[in-house]
Parts: sequence; C-alpha cells; structure tokens
Amino acid sequence: MRDDLPTVSFPNTITVPALGIGTWKMGEDPDKVPDEVNSIRAALESGWSVVDTAEMYGEGGAELVVGAALRGCRDKAFVVSKVYPWNASTRGVQDACARSLERLAIDKIDLYLLHWRGDVPLTETVAGMEILRQQGMIGAWGVSNFDVDDMEELFSIPGGENCAANQVLYNAARRGIEFDLLPWCQERGLPMMAYSPLGQGDLLHHQEIIRLSKAYQATPAQIALAFVLERDGVLAIPKTSRPDRIHELSEAVDLEISDEDWAELDRALPPPAAKKPLEMI
Repeated sequence: MRDDLPTVSFPNTITVPALGIGTWKMGEDPDKVPDEVNSIRAALESGWSVVDTAEMYGEGGAELVVGAALRGCRDKAFVVSKVYPWNASTRGVQDACARSLERLAIDKIDLYLLHWRGDVPLTETVAGMEILRQQGMIGAWGVSNFDVDDMEELFSIPGGENCAANQVLYNAARRGIEFDLLPWCQERGLPMMAYSPLGQGDLLHHQEIIRLSKAYQATPAQIALAFVLERDGVLAIPKTSRPDRIHELSEAVDLEISDEDWAELDRALPPPAAKKPLEMI
C-alpha cells in the first residue's frame, strides 16, 4: 500500500486519500463481476480507501459488487453511497439507506450522498440524513451535483451545515466549477469529489494531454488524473474494472508537472472566465 497519496479531510475530521475508486456501470454484467471485485480489492490494497457507489448504479448491482469486494477487508474502506432524489424524503432516505446497507453487507455507510436534487424539499432530506447519522447508520452525509445556489440554500436549512461533501463532474475538459463552486467549497473546508476525472474518452486523446504524457513519460490517464489531484480539497474517483490499471493510475501522484506545462494546459483547455451551468452526466 502506498503511503504517499495526497489526502483530503472531511469536516468531521476524518482524513482519506484523495484517490478512490468509482463503480458506475459495475454490477450490470455478471461476467464482469469477478474483475470488478478484483479491481476494487486492488484499489484498497493500493491505499485507495474511498469506494464510491450508489443505489442507482446497476439498480443496486454495484453495491452488491462492493459488498463482495469488502468481505474480509471492510476496515480498509471508506464507503460512499448515494440515494435517489425520489427516495430522499425523511422516511424514504432511511429506508433506502437500509436497503443499501443490506446490499453492501456492512453496518454503516461512511458517507451517504443525495445523488442529485429532485422534488423532495431539502428540509426533509436533511432531517432524514441527520436521523441516519444519529442512529449510526451513516458516518456523515453530503450531496452530489449541487451548484453554489443549491449549496447556499442547503446551508441555510437547520442541520444543512453538517453537509460533509459535494460530488460533481470535474476534469481538465470540464472546469466550470473552478469559477465559483470549487472556491466556495474550499473556503468552507468542504471536500469536493470529482467523478469522471479522466473524462469520457475524448480527454485522453486531447493533443495537449498527449504532449504532456510524452514529455513526462506518463500515460494520458496519469496526466488527466494528476490535473485533478493538483487541486486542494478535491478527491478523484476514477472508475476502472481492470485491476492492472490501479497501479498505472496510482503513479499519477508521482508526477511533478512544471508550472509552465500547467500553463500550457490552461491555454489548450482554459479555465472558465464566467459562471457556467453545472455540468452533469
């Protein structure tokens, strides 16, 4: 296990590595489950303690995969799962959490997120999350796909200030959050979890990413991941079902990209100059 991974700290003082594994699309094909389980275990062995999943992924299938991967090594993992917005009423979030716990075969979810904002009032969701936290079914709760106005409304609700994280789309080609959302969270010590930090494929074929990979004898995926890990308070959760890729991605933390080369990347993939709508996939 690597002991040199960068870290992020949650408001409840828990500190975790800034590199974890995502599980989107896992649990959908029974033939792929063994590799998916082994990939999660390889991530845990490499010190990627954060395992991110959701009741939406494979309609619970990904949580079953995570549960299988955690057998005998629960103590190595910081488990994150998410609730559908239509299940996020005060009572509904408790029932959904109980179902997730059963699929995961654990007695506590370390961080439980509202997957995106829906029609259920935030006051109801916060009340349900606080009950779960008080009962010990979750260690902390947070949100996903919330923009600045959503976060400000959340923090104005009694108990809303207990939100421990916000998970959003973020990578070198999707930089909109850098204008306002990322600084907003950084000022409050609120970690951001970056999903799809490697993009959806096109990013790894970008000319500047390829140039940097050649200059630093790295892979395009390592360069893309290093970009995200460079940001304070940001936790990257790339998804891979290939155990051998865990080692490749872990080496991204060893890259020392010069300020000049980061500036070149900024010219090729510029940061936002104005507010942009929050992107989601």
